[in-house]
Amino acid sequence: MSRPIRLNTGFAFALPGLLLLLLVLGFPAVLAVANSFTPIWSEAKTFTLENYIKLQQDKQFWESLWVTIVFVAGTVSLHMVFGLVVALALNTEIKFPWLFRIIAIVPWTIPDVISGLVWRHMYDPTGGIINHFLDQIGLQNPYIEWLAAPDLALPSVIFADVWRGYPFVMLILLAGLQAIPRELYEAARVDGASKLQEFRNITLPSLSSMFQIAFALDVIWQFRRFGLVYNMTAGGPGNATDILPLAIYRQYFKYFNFEYASAMAVVLAVIMIVVSIPYVRMMVKRA
Repeated sequence: MSRPIRLNTGFAFALPGLLLLLLVLGFPAVLAVANSFTPIWSEAKTFTLENYIKLQQDKQFWESLWVTIVFVAGTVSLHMVFGLVVALALNTEIKFPWLFRIIAIVPWTIPDVISGLVWRHMYDPTGGIINHFLDQIGLQNPYIEWLAAPDLALPSVIFADVWRGYPFVMLILLAGLQAIPRELYEAARVDGASKLQEFRNITLPSLSSMFQIAFALDVIWQFRRFGLVYNMTAGGPGNATDILPLAIYRQYFKYFNFEYASAMAVVLAVIMIVVSIPYVRMMVKRA
């Protein structure tokens, strides 16, 4: 008899949070899906796939989707690399480890909007610190248009996002590193294993689940990235950095194509749901 009582009590405590999530996230999501099929605000309530058919024929949408894929692939892969390197460095026996961990996590504490503004000024061709540094080391013609050149804009934005986003992966991997039993490394050293063998046979296999968690969550966050890219390039030059969140924002708030923007948002949401399925399955198995 006591188990149902405890269960009902738990649901009662969780109910306010669930209702808040439904109100803040669920209700707008339902409206967006409905609006992509039927213009909610118009008098003619007709179900139509017109917006999704238009998406298939919209070259700019496919260009934005490709830019988004390149952006997510570049940022997530570099987050993993830099996150692992920094996590390994912070997991060593160093003095004042708490200080270095605070320094390493500082970029993640800076909001997207502020990071975008800071990096935009750093990339400035005449007054930016990056070109100034290149000039100081004697590079010929160092005044590079980082954010105005179509070939350089997206890599520049990716680099800025890597600086801001790697601490998220670093924290997850550092927690995984600290959970690995020290006895495994001691036994490997007794057997004559090198550092590289320890890393390949102990560290990487032990971090596999943490890599999966960090990868899934980071991909979802990167597909939703907006503030940093908007404040650095606003999608330019041309469509070089026009990721899907920017395209949706422009269709909704600039062109007032509410139904079409809703269809684009639904497609983006479906992509993130598909990406999150392995993570959800792993969490369900653990539970």
